[in-house]
Amino acid sequence: MAQWSTTCLDWETRLIQHQPIIPPPIFPELADQALAIFKELRVSDLPGKPTFGECSDQFVFDFVRVVFGGYDAETGNQLIREYGLLISKKNTKSTIAAGIMMTALILCWREDEEHLILAPTKEIADNSFKPAAGMIRADEELSDMFHVQDHIRTITHRVTRSSLKVVAADTDTVSGKKSGRVLIDELWLFGKRPNAAAMFMEALGGQVSRNEGWVIFLTTQSDEPPAGVFKEHLDYWRAVRDGKIYDPKVLGILYEFPQSMVESEAYLAPENFYITNPNLGRSVSAEWVADELRKNQSKTDGTLQQFLAKHLNIEIGLNLRTDRWAGVDFWQQQAQPVTFNEILQRSEVVTVGIDGGGLDDLLGLSIIGRDKITREWLSWSHAWCHKIALERRKSEASKLHDFQAAGDLTIVDLVGQDTEDVALYVSQVFEAELLDKIGVDPSGIGQILDALIEAEIPGDLVVGISQGWRLGGAIKTTERKLAEGVLIHGGQPMMAWCVSNARVEPKGNAILITKQASGKGKIDPLMALFNAVSLMALNPEAKKQDVQVFFI
Repeated sequence: MAQWSTTCLDWETRLIQHQPIIPPPIFPELADQALAIFKELRVSDLPGKPTFGECSDQFVFDFVRVVFGGYDAETGNQLIREYGLLISKKNTKSTIAAGIMMTALILCWREDEEHLILAPTKEIADNSFKPAAGMIRADEELSDMFHVQDHIRTITHRVTRSSLKVVAADTDTVSGKKSGRVLIDELWLFGKRPNAAAMFMEALGGQVSRNEGWVIFLTTQSDEPPAGVFKEHLDYWRAVRDGKIYDPKVLGILYEFPQSMVESEAYLAPENFYITNPNLGRSVSAEWVADELRKNQSKTDGTLQQFLAKHLNIEIGLNLRTDRWAGVDFWQQQAQPVTFNEILQRSEVVTVGIDGGGLDDLLGLSIIGRDKITREWLSWSHAWCHKIALERRKSEASKLHDFQAAGDLTIVDLVGQDTEDVALYVSQVFEAELLDKIGVDPSGIGQILDALIEAEIPGDLVVGISQGWRLGGAIKTTERKLAEGVLIHGGQPMMAWCVSNARVEPKGNAILITKQASGKGKIDPLMALFNAVSLMALNPEAKKQDVQVFFI
C-alpha cells in the first residue's frame, strides 16, 4: 500500500534555503508521463511561444508531478483529492492552471467527461481560457485533436468528446456539473461571496462518482483580512502542513513568509522576495517589485498593505493604514481567553457599553469587569445583526457568517430579538450584583431602554455617553490601558475586525473615531467598548464588599 504525507514541518527552513516545499509524487511513473505532456504545451502569449519545459521554473514541474502522481492506476483512486496553491501575483498562476487542465484533458480516459475551471469573474475566467486555447492553436497536432469554442469558453476532444469548460461564477451557473477534475482560480475572491460554499458543493458534486477526481484551489492572498471559504481553506491547509491535522488527502502548498520574518519586516528586503515568488527572474521582476514597494510605502490609504498582500503574500491583519486607531498596535498582545462568565466570576464591578442597532447595522455590546485581585480591566463583546443587514451589505456577509460561527455574533430574524438578548446579558450582570452603569449612545437609546426596563433593570443605571469629540477621552483611555497591559480582551475575531476598521479623524486638539470616517467597515462593538471604558474610567466602587471577621 502506498505511503505518503502532506505535512511539511520544516517549511520555513525549506523556503529560506531555496528548497522545495512540494513533496515528491506518490507514483513517479504516472507523474513523469503527465509532466512530459505538460512540458510540450506552448505558452502562446510569450515571445517565441516557448513550451512550458523551456520557460518554467522547477516548482511548476514539481506541482504538476504531485498532482498527476497522486493517481493509483491499480485501484482507479486519486489518493490526494484536494490541492491548494497560495502564491504571489504574476507567478504564472492562471497559465499553470490552463496547462494542468489541458494535460488532464489529454490524459482523460473517460468519454464525454467535463473538466472545469471555475473563476470568480469573467475577466479571470478569460485569463485561464485564453492560454489554454492558445496552447491548442500553437500546436498542429492539438489543433487536429481539439475543437475550440471561444464564445462559450469550451475546448472539446473531437473523438472522446471530453471537454474543458471555463466558467465565470458571476455570469454562468455551476448547477448540475459532473466534473471529476476541477480547478478553482482566485479563491480569495470567492471568500467575499456568501454563497461560495454552496457554489463549490455544486461544482464538486460530480466527484462522488469519480474516484479519480481532484480539485485544485489557486489563490493569492486577499486584499482584506481573509474571510469565508478562503479563510476556511487557508486555515485548514496550514493545519495539515503543520501537522496539527492529519489529512493525507489534502495538500496545501503555501508560499508565505515565516512568522519571524513577518514580525521583523524582513519581507521588505528585496533579497527575500524569492520566498513567495518562486518564479522570480522569469515572470516576476525583483526590480519592479522593489520599485513599486518604494512608491507605495508612503501611501496612507491601505495601498501598501494591499500591495504586500498581492506581491509578497503578507496576510492583512490589524495594521491596515496610517490613519488607524493607535490602540490597534497593542490590541493583539492584550488578547487572552476571557469569557462573559469568567468576568462575572473574577470581577468586583462591571460597566456595560451598548451602541448601534439599525436594521442594516450591528448592535454592539461590550462589558468591562475590574478584577477584584489584579484590578485589570477584563473585556468581552458580542454583536447582533438582522438578516436584512446580510442582504443590504453582501460584501460583509461572509465575514458576519464567520463571526457567527466563532460565537461572537448573533443573526436575528425578528426586530427586537437583539435588544432582548442584550437585556438578558445585562440582567445576568445585575443579578450578580456587579453592575455599576450602562453607557449608551443617546441617539439610539429608545428601544434599548425599553428592553432594559422590561428586564427590570433600574432606569437610573442607564447613562447617555456623549459621542463625537466628547468621546475622545474614552478613546485615549482605552489606548493607554491597552499599552499599559491593564485592559485585557478575549481575542475575539469580530473585535479584531472592528478595531482594524476604526479610522481616526483629527478635530482641533481632539481625535474622533466615527462610523462615517470608518467607511463601510463596522465599528459598533468597538464604540460600545468606548462607552464602557467611559464609565470604568470613573473608578466605580466595588459592588460586593468582602467582610472579614476577626476573633480576639
